[in-house]
Amino acid sequence: MRLSPARLSSCLSALSLALAIGAEPDLKPIFTGTDLTGWKVPDGNDAAGWYKAIDGVLKIQSDASKVGSVLWTEQSYHDFVISFDFQFGEGVIDTGIHLRNQDQIQIGISGSLKRDMTGSPYVGGKYPVEAKGVADLLKPKEWNSMKIEARGMHYLVWLNGQQVLDFTSTTGIPEGPIGIQLHGGKDMGVEYRNIKLAELK
Repeated sequence: MRLSPARLSSCLSALSLALAIGAEPDLKPIFTGTDLTGWKVPDGNDAAGWYKAIDGVLKIQSDASKVGSVLWTEQSYHDFVISFDFQFGEGVIDTGIHLRNQDQIQIGISGSLKRDMTGSPYVGGKYPVEAKGVADLLKPKEWNSMKIEARGMHYLVWLNGQQVLDFTSTTGIPEGPIGIQLHGGKDMGVEYRNIKLAELK
């Protein structure tokens, strides 16, 4: 069957749209690996020593004397995808990624629940749902990969290539910076690397 030029053009346009929708976003580094350019290091309590860029790795270290803080991006974002690797260090790890405000995707042990809630949303002071299949996917002594997509208040999370969360928040805001949380008051070390982001249209 021969398609008319108009019909062929319409089919090609539809195909191009489908390919664009299914294409992976163009993720670009937001962590240089050598310094904290593009990030706001919290003031006080020697915070500059808590977050260190060494050989491509963001090393975060806390102890019993330090107050918790958040390392925020200088830039604010609407809809985005962020991907990164993380690795647990010493101590009981309690960290996470803030999505524009206090909405957070947990990484490590919940201080309130006393169990691992990696990939789960912490919003409004609670965990409304729990990420699925994390116990089988998480590698406690190795590097793990995570990807988070935030479209409006709709959050998707993948851990080591598998989707573990599909959640819609009622407490988020449409625009803001992204943060990496450090809990104080405990001996804890965690590392991040390959932090990349793509803004979504």
